[in-house]
Amino acid sequence: MDSNTFSTISTIIKGRRTIKPGMMNGQKIPNGHIAALLELADWAPTHGYTEPWRFVIYEDPTQFCEAHAELYKQHTAAENFKEATYNNLKTIGNNASHVVIASMKRGSNPNIPVVEEVAAASAAIQNILLAASALNIGSFWSTGGMTLKPGLKEFLELGEEDQVLGLLYLGYTDQHPEGKRTTPLEAKVKWVK
Repeated sequence: MDSNTFSTISTIIKGRRTIKPGMMNGQKIPNGHIAALLELADWAPTHGYTEPWRFVIYEDPTQFCEAHAELYKQHTAAENFKEATYNNLKTIGNNASHVVIASMKRGSNPNIPVVEEVAAASAAIQNILLAASALNIGSFWSTGGMTLKPGLKEFLELGEEDQVLGLLYLGYTDQHPEGKRTTPLEAKVKWVK
């Protein structure tokens, strides 16, 4: 085992934190850095080489946020509509540099279960989050607003079996919160001899 490589990976994994968009400082990330994150996402594990991850990148987060707020307005019954939610969706990305919409594109092999496709696309997302952390880029994986609702899926023109898995807000930050775990590892692991 290469202890230097393990140490580096360990530091990145343990140091990655959720940085909500309001904690971002508005500085722009070079598009080349975003492209590098996507290249690493493309190396996620995939059963049968289906490579089900798909990404839509907004270089101007306000463009997506305005569309997201309008989707919420269009697809929410009047009695359930909340002006505060609409305003939050419209402004949440004001300090972010980029928004990446991550989805799973269902492969054509029916022998590969959907859960494996979702897991592969989620691994690709995790690659982005870890690589972003290594570049001192803050990230927030959100499933709020319209993310998991049919309206966004239609907006993205996804197929019936495809799924939106989240919105990734990326941006630089001056804040670095501490990490914690609330359940001891021993309570989550069972060793069998």
